[in-house]
Amino acid sequence: MDFEPPFQQTWKATLLQNSSHEALLTSHDYDKLSLAEECELPMIDLSHLNLGHLERDKCMNDIAQAANQWGFFQVVNHGVSQKVIKSMQYEQKRLFHMPFAEKVEKNFLNLSSNCYRWGNPQATCLRQFLWSEAFHISLNEIPTMNDLHKSLKSTIEAFVKVVSGLAKNLAEILAQPLGVQSIYFEENCPPRSSYLRLNRYAPRPFPSQVFGLVSHTDTDFLTIVHQDQVGGLEIFKDGRWMAVKPNPEALIVNIGDLFEALSNGIYKSIKHRVVTGQEVERFSVAYFYCPSYDVVVRSCGDEPSTYRQFTLREYKLQTQIDVQETGEKVGLSRFLL
Repeated sequence: MDFEPPFQQTWKATLLQNSSHEALLTSHDYDKLSLAEECELPMIDLSHLNLGHLERDKCMNDIAQAANQWGFFQVVNHGVSQKVIKSMQYEQKRLFHMPFAEKVEKNFLNLSSNCYRWGNPQATCLRQFLWSEAFHISLNEIPTMNDLHKSLKSTIEAFVKVVSGLAKNLAEILAQPLGVQSIYFEENCPPRSSYLRLNRYAPRPFPSQVFGLVSHTDTDFLTIVHQDQVGGLEIFKDGRWMAVKPNPEALIVNIGDLFEALSNGIYKSIKHRVVTGQEVERFSVAYFYCPSYDVVVRSCGDEPSTYRQFTLREYKLQTQIDVQETGEKVGLSRFLL
């Protein structure tokens, strides 16, 4: 298949770089991935926000409680139509199934040169290798997308139009119990500071399981995800990995590092990962709600701050340094007081 990145060749090269002992340990760790039990995330029906005061208050409290106890929840009646979702799924499959040689061209979508990403060619061990490919699109680049992909562009615009408003509304709801003014996000998260990521997780050609995305937390305030029915998303809660049961009607929302810092640890940015399937490919689309690079994020509330203040620019720079030096993101612990 000419659309498939050279996962197997890179995987084999990485395997040969490791000692047989490390390879065995890594293989053993991967085999454990199948043990994750399935869970259903807290379900929030956003239509209750349009009912009476009691229903609205309960819905808002449920959102804050899920952000505190889980760091993840799912929402229905979110405003993204099934028509847009189905169109996004169709366009993603069409995009990713274009020849690999075309996808890696710098002007493929007329976006930034690092828009298309696959695997992790810099991986030094198997646990860092990613069996996935993605298009990472800044919202301010969408208007410049290549005219050869008009249907993809219009579908992305339709999806972003609804999800960007949803992210802002959820952030404002979560801000209220913290005493953060709702205008905070209006002022600090301009529409084009966020970005979209289209993901494809290729089927693996061998029994041992591999990661589509390694364990990590998201950097942003909020992430909103639509995943297909294949499954593979896992969250780390109560000391164990749990597989998130797909729901065709729902969008998944998770708290990012910036919101955990802003909330002084009340809301939780928890580790999650994606495990690939052996027989079928998996698609998802993620919207990352971010502030401008130089916005100062500081913990709110009356309690002593857990984290020192920082900007998104500073946070991303530290992450780049950590990935280069350790092979993985360290995250918020770098900013503890």
